[in-house]
Amino acid sequence: MKGICKFQRSKLKMISPVTTVIITLSLSTLVLPKDVSYSAPESSYLHVIKPLNSQELQELFRYNGDSLNLVSAHRGGPRPKFPENCIGTFENTMKHTFAIMEIDPRYTKDGVIVLHHDATLERTTNGEGRVADMTLQELKELRLKDTEGIVTEFQIPALDEVLQWACGKTILVLDQKDVPVEARVRKIEEYRAEAYVILIFYSFRQARKCYELNKNIMMEVMIPNRERFQEFDKAGIPWKNIIAFVGHIPPRDEDLLQMIHAKGACCMVGTSRNLDREFNVNRTSDTESIEQHYRVLLQRGADVIETDLPREVGKLLYSESTIPASKSHFFRQLHF
Repeated sequence: MKGICKFQRSKLKMISPVTTVIITLSLSTLVLPKDVSYSAPESSYLHVIKPLNSQELQELFRYNGDSLNLVSAHRGGPRPKFPENCIGTFENTMKHTFAIMEIDPRYTKDGVIVLHHDATLERTTNGEGRVADMTLQELKELRLKDTEGIVTEFQIPALDEVLQWACGKTILVLDQKDVPVEARVRKIEEYRAEAYVILIFYSFRQARKCYELNKNIMMEVMIPNRERFQEFDKAGIPWKNIIAFVGHIPPRDEDLLQMIHAKGACCMVGTSRNLDREFNVNRTSDTESIEQHYRVLLQRGADVIETDLPREVGKLLYSESTIPASKSHFFRQLHF
């Protein structure tokens, strides 16, 4: 039956300062030791984030004074050999760091939801034309390009495939593109995925509709200034149901993030349009000052950084940080 996570028994590696033990147990019974560093080089382990239900997902992103310092992998964290919006890329990111996965849904000609950012195929695949003009079978015949424009062996995944894969492994942050709120809510309910899917909304009206359809769904909503803060506060949506995206640059109003925190919500800042580009250009010459800019975001109150470079930013943020004790039970390392 759809919606029942089959990811029940897995090999886990518990990390401690003294010993490393490999055991096989239910994921729900094991946690990382409190206050242990959670950056790691690529290995045979995936960095897993696993809330068990919608209430635990809300707890994970409830601001309680602890610094979460979590990465959101924009389009899954594409890089050479690993295309955007692709399960293989998600797993590659998870080999290096804990991260939630921001992804993009679009409809095919035959009404199937697939993952693809652009409305057209040229930039990201070896095909041409519009996603909406092709069937799922036709799209599956194409191959995805990586960040260098090189064709790989990866295919465009259907959202169904990704929902089945993600259960028990990570949290998906699902953008809207051409898929309306009702369809995205139905898909979450079909897979009982309230524990591991967050929906993105750009208007409070759409967010309100989502809340009315299903009060257990977590949302990412845009709150870039005090006016929008006050508007959302009157929208009739509990703050526990949201992560507040405050913009691609820190708001000039430095009190805004504190106001959001006071409501018990976490704040997300995007760096794909600025710091990530600087990091790529200057990583061999001026990385120290750029790295400091990422840390400044955390000092100003960012809890989640949405980035095109989750491996690099994850390592940077977590090299001297730890999982907060209050959140540690959501984070595990899974042997694959």
